[in-house]
Amino acid sequence: MSLTEPTIIGALSPSRAGDFMTCPLLYRFRVIDRLPEPPSPAAVRGTMVHSVLERLYDLPAPARTVAAAQELLEPQWHKLLAEDPAYGGMFADDREQAQWLAQAGSMLERYFTLEDPTCLEPAERELYVEAVLDNGLMLRGYIDRLDVAPTGEVRVVDYKTGSAPGPAFEAKALFQMKFYALTLWRLHGSVPRLLQLMYLGGGGEVLRYAPDEADLRATERKVQALWTAIERAMETGEWPPRPSRLCDWCSYQELCPQFGGTPPPLPGRQPGDTVRSTRRTSRAATDEL
Repeated sequence: MSLTEPTIIGALSPSRAGDFMTCPLLYRFRVIDRLPEPPSPAAVRGTMVHSVLERLYDLPAPARTVAAAQELLEPQWHKLLAEDPAYGGMFADDREQAQWLAQAGSMLERYFTLEDPTCLEPAERELYVEAVLDNGLMLRGYIDRLDVAPTGEVRVVDYKTGSAPGPAFEAKALFQMKFYALTLWRLHGSVPRLLQLMYLGGGGEVLRYAPDEADLRATERKVQALWTAIERAMETGEWPPRPSRLCDWCSYQELCPQFGGTPPPLPGRQPGDTVRSTRRTSRAATDEL
């Protein structure tokens, strides 16, 4: 890597890279147009479960029990609700909200079947990382948990509140983890020993992968190619929709040509405007990049 940091041409998080791969028009709506989206019960539940698991490790090891995690759940929900009262509008009534909270509680119980938190002392939780590639593209994001062995080997852990993907979709799921591993490699010069995805939905499952330098160089080439495609779309103004089953969950159907909609006029933004000067910010804001 260069001893002097190159001029930053733009920034990508795993979420936004995933958006562009899923549908360039979705990326445009979220990043270029910055259109608001209604809160999703599944996404808010995921945020809440992540918060509980982060705070679980504030407790002494023997106190990290299922009951302790359940006790943290409702306070975290009230904290989220205080930060954004619109979350309360996600539910038709108190019964629906109670069911939603119960589902979150089940995910926390499932976590304890996948690993024993009393035997772990994470090195980092909700760790913000960023690294600039040689071409000036900044990689950035938040890592749920980083475990460091006494020998110095690093394990990158990410919690997912959905179900584990089938074998045909594992590579797509691992892209986010390889993205984080690439960022850490470029930041510290060493390849993480293990990437671990913990699925708390469905029956609960752990997906593990041991990357090497060849993996991460391939991921770097993929990320750089993605940014080239994003720059080309910004220059041409062409953001084609990419229909898939994921369209069923898209908040922007009324603006999408695939559903008879018309996108709004493009704002006057240039390549690189997706980073500005905000180097460290909140997780929500980082996920917008």
